[in-house]
Amino acid sequence: MKEELPRKTKAQRQEELQQIFDEADYILNSISADTSVPRNIRKITTQAIEELKADSTTPAVNASNGISLLDDLSQDPNCPLHTRTQIYQILSLLEQIRDF
Repeated sequence: MKEELPRKTKAQRQEELQQIFDEADYILNSISADTSVPRNIRKITTQAIEELKADSTTPAVNASNGISLLDDLSQDPNCPLHTRTQIYQILSLLEQIRDF
C-alpha cells in the first residue's frame, strides 16, 4: 500500500503564498531603491510590486503578471548583472505559485 502524504491545509497554503510574496516584495523594493540600477528598470520593478499586490485577481494571476514584467526585464541589455540575478531569484519564487 502507498502511504499518502498529508495534504496542506488552506491556511498553510495561504501562509506559504504570503511568505513568497513577502520575499519577492522585499527583493523588488531593494532593486527599486538601488540608485545604480537604471531608472526604467526601477520603474518596471515598481509596476511588478503593484501587480503582486493587486487584490482584484487570484495569487496565481498576480504572480503570472509579475513574471511577465520581470521576464522582459531580465532580457534588457541595460540591466546590471547583480540585478538580473535578483530578478531570476524572484522569478523562481513566483513560478511556485499556483491556484488550488
